[in-house]
Amino acid sequence: MIIVHHLENSRSQRILWMLEELGLPYEIKRYERNKATMLAPPELKKVHSLGKSPVIEDDGQVVAETGAIVEYLVDKADGKLGAPANRADALRYRFWLHYAEGSMMPPLLLKLVLARIPIMGKVAVKKIQPMIDVHLDYVESELSQRPWFAGAEMTAADIMMSFPLEAARSRGGLNGSRPATIAWLAKVHARPAYQAGLKKGGPYAYA
Repeated sequence: MIIVHHLENSRSQRILWMLEELGLPYEIKRYERNKATMLAPPELKKVHSLGKSPVIEDDGQVVAETGAIVEYLVDKADGKLGAPANRADALRYRFWLHYAEGSMMPPLLLKLVLARIPIMGKVAVKKIQPMIDVHLDYVESELSQRPWFAGAEMTAADIMMSFPLEAARSRGGLNGSRPATIAWLAKVHARPAYQAGLKKGGPYAYA
């Protein structure tokens, strides 16, 4: 049985969605953020020394980092939701799988942190938004060409991209001016597996 160490309003919601899509049995151990700092509780450090979520336990293995967990689950499910057979689609799959955290999340996180700094933070945020817009425009151009990030079918790359785009919808300037991206988000949120993961995971501010 896979145990998911799930932190509220975090990247770990993607793991619940993926497990529902794959049909793999799992249990959830929930954690709440510190209301003052919004940081993860110290209990998570007992699971993994970084004290971050998501973390899963399976067959004696502890796996951290969303991308690593996603790849682990694809392997466990014998390739389901993994790289498509088509070579070009497979390359897109790998790109988006890593782009989500490697390129798109950093400016979104920076904007969140700066927005909490009085006065000077608000000035800095204005300089961050154009960086985010570059990513949002790029995503829009790609989703205007195909229904899913890798191609004709949904893959784990879409699961990885869900959190940064949900965050962008909430605080990063993503709106109806980018209709293909908004339509993709609506399609994701309507999936039964996504809704099932949401129900099991508890409150989630970005859906």
